[in-house]
Amino acid sequence: MSEALLDLHPVAGRIGAEIREVRLSGDLGKETFSAIRQALLKYKVLFFRGQQHLDDAGQEAFAKLWGNPVAHPTVPVRDGTGYLLELDSAHGGRANSWHTDVTFDVAYPQSSILRAVEIPAYGGDTVWANTAQAYLDLPPALRQLADNLWALHTNDYDYASRFNTNEAGLKRYREVFTSTIYEAEHPVVRVHPETGERTLVLGHFVKKLLGYPTADSEHLLKLLDSYVTRLENTVRWRWSPGDVAIWDNRATQHYAINDYGDQRRVVRRVTIAGDVPVSVDGRRSVAREVPEKTRAADATGKDAATTTTAVAS
Repeated sequence: MSEALLDLHPVAGRIGAEIREVRLSGDLGKETFSAIRQALLKYKVLFFRGQQHLDDAGQEAFAKLWGNPVAHPTVPVRDGTGYLLELDSAHGGRANSWHTDVTFDVAYPQSSILRAVEIPAYGGDTVWANTAQAYLDLPPALRQLADNLWALHTNDYDYASRFNTNEAGLKRYREVFTSTIYEAEHPVVRVHPETGERTLVLGHFVKKLLGYPTADSEHLLKLLDSYVTRLENTVRWRWSPGDVAIWDNRATQHYAINDYGDQRRVVRRVTIAGDVPVSVDGRRSVAREVPEKTRAADATGKDAATTTTAVAS
């Protein structure tokens, strides 16, 4: 089945499409799945409404069509599942900041599959941005600079400086999200292994640019991210229960909007194993070894950043 045979409707000009009349499952036909995969590479994020038939097992079975599902490195999976991460607003599952999933891992996920379980009456939308288009939008001189930049990504950072949180969230962060500290050095520009596109690898897990003073690093990161998050480079999705979103985690950032107050929002995510990014000049990302004493101190919260679990979508 080619893309032309899918009931496909672009949602925004540069990113995102809704596919209708497809019932997602682990038994999806090869031709249909192939067409969906090709559409994902083109549109970066795909939306499917009316998938209420999917339960946790069904979501995991569908995820296996895409590759090898992987659990979050530090956050426990939902009981009774192999890989599923539940993001519940009642338990700190809010992260209103731009990010690409799990970039503190040297081979971060290639894609994510998110299912809406309980959705607020209003608010709680998610926004995605196209990092391949953002790269193309850079002026030539800035693009050349970005091609040669590398950044340190980590799950241990000052969450409180960017988010509103509470003591319960801080406690959960220290005990769960940073139970193991990860650090990875990634190129700011990676070559997409399937499309050959150059994409920007940024977001809130970036701690600093390597080789730059802190102030210069912050200015450059803010400038580069401004191209990612321009409104014309984004798509916003209003969730309904049973919706499923699938995004190419190698070519997008996303932002879960925390604008729904005390209403409850529950979504469940499965991620698919990725590959080690490769830079424009052919170098591969590397994992940093974090000293055990640092891990121990952070696990107890003595030296940990003031943060909460930053994995919401």
